[in-house]
Amino acid sequence: MIRDPRGVLLKITMVAAAFLLLPAALWPADGRKLFRERCAGCHGSDARGSGKGPGLAGNPRLSGQSVEQLRDMVQRGAPNAGMPAFDLPPEELDAVASYVRSLNAGVTVGPAAGIQDTWGKPEPGDWLTYNGNLSANRYSGLKQIHRGNVGGLRLKWIFPIPYYGLEVTPLEAGGVMYVTGPNQVYAIDALTGNQIWKYSRPQTQGLDGDASLGTNRGVAIRDDKVFYETDNAHLLALSRATGELVWEKTMPEEPQHYGGTMAPLVVKDTVIAGVSGADEGIRGFIACYRAETGELLWRHWTVPRKGERGSETWQGSEPLRGGGSTWLTGSYDEATDTLYWPTGNPFPDGDDRDRGGDNLFTNCILALDPRTGELKWHYQFTPHDVRDRDATEPPVLVDATYRGKPRKLLLHADRNGFFYVLDRTNGELLLARPFLRRVDWAAEIAPDGRPRVTTPKGCPDDAANWSSAAFSPVTRLFYFLALEECTGSPLGYPDQTGQRFLRALNIETGKIVWEVPQPEAAKAKTWSGVLATAGGVVFYGKPNGGFEAVDERDGKALWRFETNVRMKASPMTFEVQGKQYVAVAAGPNILCFGL
Repeated sequence: MIRDPRGVLLKITMVAAAFLLLPAALWPADGRKLFRERCAGCHGSDARGSGKGPGLAGNPRLSGQSVEQLRDMVQRGAPNAGMPAFDLPPEELDAVASYVRSLNAGVTVGPAAGIQDTWGKPEPGDWLTYNGNLSANRYSGLKQIHRGNVGGLRLKWIFPIPYYGLEVTPLEAGGVMYVTGPNQVYAIDALTGNQIWKYSRPQTQGLDGDASLGTNRGVAIRDDKVFYETDNAHLLALSRATGELVWEKTMPEEPQHYGGTMAPLVVKDTVIAGVSGADEGIRGFIACYRAETGELLWRHWTVPRKGERGSETWQGSEPLRGGGSTWLTGSYDEATDTLYWPTGNPFPDGDDRDRGGDNLFTNCILALDPRTGELKWHYQFTPHDVRDRDATEPPVLVDATYRGKPRKLLLHADRNGFFYVLDRTNGELLLARPFLRRVDWAAEIAPDGRPRVTTPKGCPDDAANWSSAAFSPVTRLFYFLALEECTGSPLGYPDQTGQRFLRALNIETGKIVWEVPQPEAAKAKTWSGVLATAGGVVFYGKPNGGFEAVDERDGKALWRFETNVRMKASPMTFEVQGKQYVAVAAGPNILCFGL
């Protein structure tokens, strides 16, 4: 039973368990499947029409119809036109109507030809990429939900996916939401949570790491296609209208411990994706494909071969499987036409006997030419990493006056415990300051950008992680989750408890302006992310399962919803039909909230 989310705990775990025990027939109705069973005989399996009935896909008469109007049309029928009435259960009517609506989400009436493709013309309130925008700054300009009314948020719908630890960030465009599970992609009605279509294939056997668990963080969309990375690092293009496979490309050139867990990134007419597997041994890379056809345009390796730039930083055997995975979605700056991508740890991770030197280009931010994949500049946060300090934390791009001068900045809270501000035009280090109370692996970051290492295996353990961060141009604060933890420090410090904090940093000084301690952090080894909005609200997931909204100015709690499950995903917000919503994955469910 769903209760008032402001005052009473919602037992999402019980709800999820009930869904998982339901027979397949009672899961949320699949609109595409129902259409083919009941409507394709007249309108064609592709909804393009037949001798018995007109086409419903790309139909300008239907493009402006709401789900309610389409549902009434299906239920009522059109006897004069030969269409019978359909007496279906309400959930099936909704599912079919949502599917027909999705077939026309990219079509409108044109001034001349009558039909115009509008897939590439997003609405202002859409959430179109993993981070909402290409800058990787999860700051939304939507402000209908604000600090004065956020306390009135209510749960609107739940969409269950049979996977307990979802890490996906939903995308939304044209009233359709796209979410993922293990080798699964769903299109659902953003207003109702009704399933429109589903694409799935069996999980791949014999994988390692997160890929073997079914971890996936989402899709990318462009025009009429949805792009998805499978667990075994295949890149798929699906039809945005029907979910059918359009093309498929195998990303790795040779079998290694490659996996696919990330949400791809669309830049202009290309789609860019990376791979996981550095903890098991791979040669990392970023690959760029033509969105329309899947043609490989370039591949940028993160570990050099002998004789290539950076190979001199690997002392010992040639690092044929040197790590440097690329499993977190990067960011893109249109003004400088530069792609920024974070890279993971070297391999073997804790055993450095055969990899002396800095081990480029692991633990880096890479600034790349998106047309060719050529390296413009790089910055390495942790040279010669021996503590799994991936740089796979968000590379947040902002334009701001910094120390009295307009600058193009890259903000990054690294797993090594330092907060960095870089000039993203050239990689110049502007600030590096610890954001934890104790960082002892390095005494400081020198003016030349290199850490002055004191003990490579010192603290911290896992200061930040892949979950989203945000910067507000109003407060000029950087928001993220930090972990105060260090176990077994060689300097003899006592172990810390593993306390997490939501922190807001001043980007000019790196100092903590405010923080919110997180409960039960030592027991919950999971990360959620941060969303900031023009309404003055910061949303984030607490380690113990609370979804919370706080005031961006001081961290004061404004609203909370108890999910009672582990939260491992980052929230997003969108607007449909003039109303703003907030959605997040919690445990096995997608939750959507509105006023």
